[in-house]
Amino acid sequence: MAGEEKSTCQRLTPQSAANLLDSVDAFLFDCDGVIWRGDALIDGVSDTLEALRAMGKKLIFVTNNSTKSRRLNAKKFHSLGISVSEDEIFCSSFAAAMYLKVNNFPKEKKVYAIGEEGILEEVTLAGYTCLGGPEDGKKTIQLKSNSLFEHDKSVGAVVVGLDRHINYYKLQYGTLCIQENPGCLFIATNRDAAAHLTSHQEWPGAGCMVAAMCVSTQREPVVVGKPSTFLMDYLLEQYNIPTSRMCMVGDRLDTDILFGQNGGCRTLLVLSGVTNLSDLEDPSNRIRPDYFTSMLSDVVKLWKDYQSPG
Repeated sequence: MAGEEKSTCQRLTPQSAANLLDSVDAFLFDCDGVIWRGDALIDGVSDTLEALRAMGKKLIFVTNNSTKSRRLNAKKFHSLGISVSEDEIFCSSFAAAMYLKVNNFPKEKKVYAIGEEGILEEVTLAGYTCLGGPEDGKKTIQLKSNSLFEHDKSVGAVVVGLDRHINYYKLQYGTLCIQENPGCLFIATNRDAAAHLTSHQEWPGAGCMVAAMCVSTQREPVVVGKPSTFLMDYLLEQYNIPTSRMCMVGDRLDTDILFGQNGGCRTLLVLSGVTNLSDLEDPSNRIRPDYFTSMLSDVVKLWKDYQSPG
């Protein structure tokens, strides 16, 4: 099986780029490592997206970064000179809010966020009261003999994402809600081990915060971001495009490529982010994309080479 998977993974060529563009109506893009690294746009991305739009391709941006809402993600795109509308963006903070909504989470229940502004904004827009977030990053716990940590008994869900203000107060608050509030949900935006928070380095990802909560609560979360199928199912409800006519483009094997494969999409790995060629070719790797290439701009460049050989 592994040998068969390996044989289907091929470097993108002018011929296969042309075949891919002919067979795909919608491209799903990860953002960090594909569109940008940190706050730096990756070379050729803007022209590539414009060319794909000119071909009539639907562009959808699917990111596990929960620190931003769809509004804030659109603002980042615009600051980098790329025109993207909010309804083309599906971030894991939005996925968490939609998970609550589609599962009829009671409006009278509150949500506690171990995360940043993106979760608070999306959960609030979905019609729920959200506690925690950056504000609780300033709070501390005073440990005294026989002290009792008070928490809101009406919290019915704890959402955990990347949190650059993580502290003991938040871990204690979230843990008590999950352990002591009957039926309290434990939702993870994603379990990425690392993230491109700058253009030069990987930093600890949301998976680190989720892992801490898993240990303290002895519970496993519902994961709503990639590679979970929840976001794909939601996308399919929004667009009348079969997954066989979609291509997921990402830089991470265990989230982006697996997400695409789980949904039945074509998959393209770009080596401009987390995954390098040695990771892909490692004999222990069992996640093989249909295609791989150096960077997103190769797709259109190779297609043009096919159109005008020589």
